[in-house]
Amino acid sequence: MIGSLRGEIIDKEEGALLIEVGGVGYYVQSPATLVDLLEVGVKTQLFIHTYVREQELTLFGFPDKDELELFRTLLKVQGIGPKVALAILSHIPAETLRQAIAREEAALLARVPGIGPKKAKQIVFALKDKVGYEDIFVSATPITDSDSEVIAALTTLGYSIIEAQAALQQLPKEARGESVEEKVRLTLSSLARF
Repeated sequence: MIGSLRGEIIDKEEGALLIEVGGVGYYVQSPATLVDLLEVGVKTQLFIHTYVREQELTLFGFPDKDELELFRTLLKVQGIGPKVALAILSHIPAETLRQAIAREEAALLARVPGIGPKKAKQIVFALKDKVGYEDIFVSATPITDSDSEVIAALTTLGYSIIEAQAALQQLPKEARGESVEEKVRLTLSSLARF
């Protein structure tokens, strides 16, 4: 079983990377956010989940062990296969997903293509005790008064608190001092990618 790969990215396509390791190219399916981030010619290391089924051997690659473990946790939910788990991690950042599950906000999961409201509730129910609830808020950036105004504006527009907080956390550091209106504009463009 392959546990990790370190090598050069020699090609990429939607949802997958081709990584050359010791003269052999490994086709690795990865979250879309990771594929977008990495460029051809860059050396990288990915943590791998090897999926074997009858006549199929598929590699799924992740940037760190935490995201790999979250992927494996999603696979434990009845009816969730590797492609659906990967779609979830492609549309929802790992930390945002953990927060949504801990707060039982199934609506965020229901926005992922292929996951309806019923399946979203099933995922939340199955995983709410397994995502490390006590560790969720440790890495969160403190929320300022202007951040509270941004969150209020976004929730008024129909986004959940989790989505609004995740969009705020993804703002670049130089945008932290911007006006409330500018932060709302930047977070809306970030949320449009979900």
